[in-house]
Amino acid sequence: MSPMLKRILPVAAGLVLLVTAGLIALNSGGDSTDAQTRRTTSSSSTSKASAPTTTTTEPTTPGFAVADAVVPNVILYSEPDVVDEELPWLANPTHEGLAVVFQVLEERSEYLKVRVSARPNGLVAWVKRDQVSIREVPNRILVEVGARRVTVLSGDDEVLLQETAAVGSDRTPTPLGHFFVDGIVDLDYKGGAYGAYQVSVSGFSDVLTSFGGGNGQIALHGTNRPDLLGQNISNGCVRLSNEGITALAWLAPTGTPVEIVA
Repeated sequence: MSPMLKRILPVAAGLVLLVTAGLIALNSGGDSTDAQTRRTTSSSSTSKASAPTTTTTEPTTPGFAVADAVVPNVILYSEPDVVDEELPWLANPTHEGLAVVFQVLEERSEYLKVRVSARPNGLVAWVKRDQVSIREVPNRILVEVGARRVTVLSGDDEVLLQETAAVGSDRTPTPLGHFFVDGIVDLDYKGGAYGAYQVSVSGFSDVLTSFGGGNGQIALHGTNRPDLLGQNISNGCVRLSNEGITALAWLAPTGTPVEIVA
C-alpha cells in the first residue's frame, strides 16, 4: 500500500531491485503505491541507493545470499522436482516492470530454497539455480513494533543505523515475521506524504488485501509528518524520518533480510 512509484533507481554494483508497493496511510495522505504508475515503471533498476549525506558505516562483512531472476518466468517448486500447484511460476519482470528477487534460505547442487515475495506471508519455495544469479548482501533490518524502532545491523550484528519509527495502528497492525527487501524507490521528495524513499518489504497486511490500488504490501518509507514518528498510526507500513530512510536505502539493497518483531 504505497504511493505511485515515481522512478526506479539506476543500475548500480550489479544489484537488481524489485519494487512492489508498500502500505500505510498518513493522516495527511495515504501509504499506498499507485498501481498505474507502478505498471509503467522501467525494469531497469538497482539494489542500492545513492550514499546519503548523513554519517553511516558501510560494512564489509558479507552475509546473506540473494537470488536475482535471469529468465522470463521463474518456476516455483514446492519441493525439488515438484512444481508448486498454487503458485507455479513468477513472471520476470513483474507486471510493474520490475525484476524478481528472492532471499536464499538453503543451497543445493541444482536447487535453491528461497523466500518469495507473495502471499501468504513467509511463503517459501524452491527454484532452479540456472534460473537465477546469486549475490550477497551484508546487512539485515530489525523492526521492533512495540519499541517503535528500526535498526540496521551488519552480518556480525554491528549497529549501523537506528531510528524511531511510526508503525501500524491497532486496527491495521504491521505484520510480524521474516521478510526481505524486494524493491527500493527514490521518491524525489518534494513534500509528499511518503518522504524521500520507499523500501518495499515482502510482507503483506494481515488485515487489508488491497489498499489505494495496491495489494496490501508493506514498506518502510519516509514521511512529511515527522511529528508522528514513535506512534502506532499507519495502515501497516513503517515510517522513518527522511534522513533515516535515505540512510537505510543505502545500507539495505534488495534481498536484505527484514525481521519484524512485536
